[in-house]
Order: sequence, then structure tokens, then C-alpha cells
Amino acid sequence: MQEDRRPVATDTRLTPVRHGLHVNGRTVTVEVAPGTRLLYVLRNDLALNGPKYGCGLGQCGSCTVLVDGRALRSCAIPVRAALGRRIVTLEGLAEGGRLHPVQEAFVAENAAQCGYCLNGMIMTTVALLAANPDPSEAEIRAGLQANLCRCGTHIEILRAVRGAAARLRAGRADREKAGSDEAGSSQA
Repeated sequence: MQEDRRPVATDTRLTPVRHGLHVNGRTVTVEVAPGTRLLYVLRNDLALNGPKYGCGLGQCGSCTVLVDGRALRSCAIPVRAALGRRIVTLEGLAEGGRLHPVQEAFVAENAAQCGYCLNGMIMTTVALLAANPDPSEAEIRAGLQANLCRCGTHIEILRAVRGAAARLRAGRADREKAGSDEAGSSQA
């Protein structure tokens, strides 16, 4: 019997490669195939469990993360598409041990029941309010319409988004006032 000496084809899409990612303000290195979905890297390799596996098709929103400030579905993004981009998960929103104002508003309004949609609702709200700090009710509904909530906490979620918008606007006003006070005192 003769030995088969034909070259073996290797699918490089399946070969693990080292990737440097910028996640929640720090650079991390993972070794995965380039086509591995970002959701799996976040959950399995980095133990960031804010993004949830829901549908696996990018249709329910439970896996939403911010990529360069845009709310995107991590179950539909291959890790190679996230290289060189700023990724923020639910765990990365808090600063200095304090919840992000959107997270605070969701807690204040009890805007969770089972909590499965919560990650997507919060991350989408952060992106929505960054783009539109004072959205109307219709704009909030349109902004969140692709996030599925099975438990029916829609009213509380809408109140939380309105509350978060108010908190963020108040925070901006406070920072602007502090900045103008500092500018005025330095000229005196």
C-alpha cells in the first residue's frame, strides 16, 4: 500500500490565533479562531457574563455590547471584526465602583423581572442616550424595539430610560457649571 503524500488542506479560519482586544478599558489577549463569535470570547475566555446568549442570530438583543460606542450584537460579530475597536460590556459601564446612570435608573425603576433582556436594554439605552440625550417616547420605543423582553417590564424599562436621560443631562449640567466656575475663578 502506497502512502498518500498529497498536501493536507488546513482551514485557517478554524486555527486559533492570538488576538489583542480592547475590552472595558484594558487590553486583553485571547487565542481563538478568527471566526469565533465575540460573545463566546467575552463569556468563555474573559468571564464577562453581562452579554447573554439568547437567539444566536443577532435578533433578540441579549448579547448587546458597545463597539466604538455603537450597540452591536456580539453573537453576530466574529472576533476578527472587533480587532482595534473599543468594546464595552455591561461590566465595563460602572466607574470608580459606582453604577453608570443608566444602570442606576434601571435599578431605581425595578426594570427587570427575569433579567435576561436587561443587558441588551441597558447597553442599547447607553448608546441611544449618547446619540440623543433627550429622546421622545417614540424615539425611545424605536431605539429599543429590536430588544426582546419576554417578561413584560416594558413600562418600567421606558421609565428607566427617561430617568437615565434626566440623570445624564443633570450630570452634564453639573460638569458644565463646575467648568464655568473654575474658568471664572481662574480669571479673577
